Amino acid sequence: MFSDIITAALSGISALIVHVETDINRGLPVFNIVGSPGSEIRESKDRVRAALKNTGITIPPSRITVNLSPGDLKKDSTSYDLPITIGLLTALEYLPPSCTEGILFLGEIALNGEIRPVRGVLPIISTAAKLGIRECIIPAENAAEGSVVPGIKVRGAADLKKVIDYLQTKDESILPSLYTDPSEILYKGNEKYPDFSDVCGQERAKKAAVISAAGFHSLLMTGPPGAGKSMIARRIPGIMPPLSLSESLELTTIYSIAGTKPFGKALITKRSFQAPHHTVSSRALTGGGIDPKPGIISLAHRSVLFLDEFTEFGRDAIESLRQPLEDKKIRISRVRYSVEYPADFLLICAMNPCPCGYYPDRGKCRCSENDIKRYLGKISGPILDRIDLCTELKNISISEIMDGGKKLSSEEMSEYVSRARNMQKERYKNTEIRFNADLKADDIKKYCHLGKEEETIAEELYKKLSLSARSYHRILRVSRTIADTEGSAEIKKEHLLEAASYRPDLDYFR
Repeated sequence: MFSDIITAALSGISALIVHVETDINRGLPVFNIVGSPGSEIRESKDRVRAALKNTGITIPPSRITVNLSPGDLKKDSTSYDLPITIGLLTALEYLPPSCTEGILFLGEIALNGEIRPVRGVLPIISTAAKLGIRECIIPAENAAEGSVVPGIKVRGAADLKKVIDYLQTKDESILPSLYTDPSEILYKGNEKYPDFSDVCGQERAKKAAVISAAGFHSLLMTGPPGAGKSMIARRIPGIMPPLSLSESLELTTIYSIAGTKPFGKALITKRSFQAPHHTVSSRALTGGGIDPKPGIISLAHRSVLFLDEFTEFGRDAIESLRQPLEDKKIRISRVRYSVEYPADFLLICAMNPCPCGYYPDRGKCRCSENDIKRYLGKISGPILDRIDLCTELKNISISEIMDGGKKLSSEEMSEYVSRARNMQKERYKNTEIRFNADLKADDIKKYCHLGKEEETIAEELYKKLSLSARSYHRILRVSRTIADTEGSAEIKKEHLLEAASYRPDLDYFR
């Protein structure tokens, strides 16, 4: 007696089809699972046996072999419980073989027969739909997530008995198929973010936040404690454009694979704000592990990664950002696997100017010059070279705190960002470039054209500031974004000068 059931395994942010082959023969009673199973799968035989018994089905003493094909693919997930169970029932002829054809099964089974949610449902069902699989049966709590995939019937099951009844009768009322238009979910709710009008003063830092959000430029803020660095960082997602449908699906896929998406929620509709503690490890940032999962930088994809107390992070953690900042993705290679996750995030950093936080106010600061150099020297030149904007915040005055006048709000700032984003979308519509921050050296010559007066100023800046080619290109990229926020098709001299004022001062960190 033999059966073949379809399921899937995660591989990066995609999925691969796996065949659960079950063979039942006479011999000493044994239940073997082969095909590179991990510990979670090896334990599934006990869950499956108990779930079937509590559903009223007893497995007769026999030699049971379950093969997970392809055998060279590492597998480790509780989602194989349901396909293994259905494979057993089919091999035992409790279910006719024809009733499982073309159906993908996915789900963890509790000892009482309840079907519990699993991670990675969206990429698995998307892959199944592309391969022409017509139907899938998944946990009821994952049904909302799976229902946004068109071209495939998604059925959510709460317990094993309902799955068996449906397969025996094919009665649609037992497990009705679900489909939800993802665009309706995405644009239905109003996502609330903290407002910039809560921030007193710091107009220059707010302008830097606009430029950062508009061109996807990384930003470093320095200043004493209480100046408003964290407040500004937390409000940046609120001035970024709403997630597009493709961005929402991509972010939902990452969250689903990581197991951090709330069960019962169909899509991630809000840009995330990831703010790890400075004790975070480099592995937690990049992802990986025995059972590979996306890290924090991938959860910040198309969103904001905020590193507060930047100099307090471990050197390995900071240096792990170098490759994803350049490539917009993270590659993780281990002995048994190699995966790639998206990591196109907006990096926002905040730090104090010295260990005590009050330099250059010598009335409060007691740090020596060596203390300050050692503190700032924790940030390497290659990382600073990947930060486009740097702004210093000062302590705000009592008049700014008490002033009840009009303050720049997130709505007003988002108008500048939207204007710049629309100009970039039109400018780069036939290219792979998305933002000004993505411009390479060859692209800068094409899209950052300067007039004669601007060329003269750029040449003077290059000489007076002793710029490198990379830092010069950074100024041109930032000036292109500043011009976009003002609706200017051409880069003007004031845009160049303002961009130069945001240049990270490398001498300051030496």
